Amino acid sequence: MRIAKMLLAATLAFTVSNVADAQNAKSIKIGVLNDQSGPYADMGGPGSVIAAQLAVEDSGLKAAGWKVEIVSADHQNKADIAAGTARKWYDVEGVDMITDLTNSAAALAVSQITRDKNKVALASGPATSDLTGKACSPNTIHWTNDTWALAHSTGKAVVETGGKTWFFLTADYAFGQALERDTASVVKESGGTVIGTVRVPLGSADFSSFLLQAQASKAQIVGLANSGGDTTNSIKQASEFGIVAGGQNLAGLLIYVTDIHSIGLQIAQGLILTSPFYWDFNDGTRSFAKRFSAQMRGTQPTMVQAGVYSATLHYLKAAAASADPHDGLKVVDAMKALPTDDPLFGKGSVRADGRKLHNMYLFEVKKPSESKAPWDYYKLRATVPADQAFRPLSESECPLIATAQTSSAQK
Repeated sequence: MRIAKMLLAATLAFTVSNVADAQNAKSIKIGVLNDQSGPYADMGGPGSVIAAQLAVEDSGLKAAGWKVEIVSADHQNKADIAAGTARKWYDVEGVDMITDLTNSAAALAVSQITRDKNKVALASGPATSDLTGKACSPNTIHWTNDTWALAHSTGKAVVETGGKTWFFLTADYAFGQALERDTASVVKESGGTVIGTVRVPLGSADFSSFLLQAQASKAQIVGLANSGGDTTNSIKQASEFGIVAGGQNLAGLLIYVTDIHSIGLQIAQGLILTSPFYWDFNDGTRSFAKRFSAQMRGTQPTMVQAGVYSATLHYLKAAAASADPHDGLKVVDAMKALPTDDPLFGKGSVRADGRKLHNMYLFEVKKPSESKAPWDYYKLRATVPADQAFRPLSESECPLIATAQTSSAQK
């Protein structure tokens, strides 16, 4: 009798364990980690959480019986907070994938932890090209843009139209330094000269001393190697100082549609910018924007938020097809093997170094007289094909490339 009870208990325990394993196999937890309250909140922030939720809706996984949960946190643009949150999410809360990661220093920290824990990081918000260069990881994919792409589109276009001498206002952390480095390289390769640079603390409210240095340099172009609230503040204050009126021009190297909305077309008109996404680009982008803005009080999505949607959608497709959706390496390998295709970025692919490839577009900000409706801000100047938009593998320092080439040769 005792043996029979023991066998029954063991059978029940085995059955419960199998049911739990089966349920766990069809369960995914996503973390949106970004700036929710600081200078980068408009480009990502709560809007990135909405974008991830829309991707889950469109994936169809819930209808197929999957449990997909989304959590979010504010890293306050501090790498240590981002790292601590990532560890807690991975070790305690069972998060499988972290996305957005606006702020390059935070993204670099989380990328390393993600590798250590064998999870997935999908970087949509940060721009440093080091994420697919010397700091690349087999568990991280860099989705939306990067400093190499921005420099070789916006920077090159400005030099080719006469902007030969440059002075940089640079956000003083990993992103700004990488953007200045990559743009300065393009300026010099194109026959231009960098006269000087000044490093500006993240989140500065007063740019007067930095702008006075730029003005005194007499450089034709004042390159803004910053982003978000820093960009809008520097452009507004540059207007107050009469920098453009005095004959110098601004080059916004990373501009978001929310920046233009904040600045206004009267000041922003004529700015050249690069983006892989614009809400009013085609029927697919407009459909997404309508759903997004309905939950964001009329605000249109930025390229970062569009990247969160696109990356999350592809991740969910790969995770569902994977033998183990909780094995980060296997899921990332599946993401690299599957071609990408969604209504916001179109067709694309993910390279061995973790760089997501898609077209980039050079836009010009409209004059007030050209804008026909709210948020009607951009006009297309040029399309940069996916195979030209990002740093070629031959120039990359990413060690994953050699590994992938060896593996391919052995096959």
